[in-house]
Amino acid sequence: MCAKNTKQLERSATHLIHRAGQRATDIFQAEARASGLTPRQFAVLMTVADEEGLTQTDLVDRTGIDRSTLADIVARLLGRGLIQRKRAKEDGRAYAIKLTSQGWKGLRDAEPGAAATDSRLLAVLPPAKRQEFLDILNTIVTAMNK
Repeated sequence: MCAKNTKQLERSATHLIHRAGQRATDIFQAEARASGLTPRQFAVLMTVADEEGLTQTDLVDRTGIDRSTLADIVARLLGRGLIQRKRAKEDGRAYAIKLTSQGWKGLRDAEPGAAATDSRLLAVLPPAKRQEFLDILNTIVTAMNK
């Protein structure tokens, strides 16, 4: 690759967000290894913990994880006994998801690693820029969800 292309990648939001996401996943897997959760599994458990009884469609909306990936995550979490599902009261075709006691434990086990991951990622920024960085990421996510 020539130097011009490398410089273009250094200015590419798509490439840089992807690379930052890769590093965040690597750090999460190192920090939260004992929990056995991936960052997306952790996000699903956190979301369900905040609002039990969500359907998979609700989880897609709240986490931004695509339907097929979310279905795979739910299947894995079910297989590990971290969540349970039952038919939703408002829609008999959908399943309401809630954490099992093992799921609550898994979430508690992963939380310190998730916090350490955030700390490590944000530590590379000056303290005065950390909240601004999070606000910018939230702005991007919110705008792209519309």
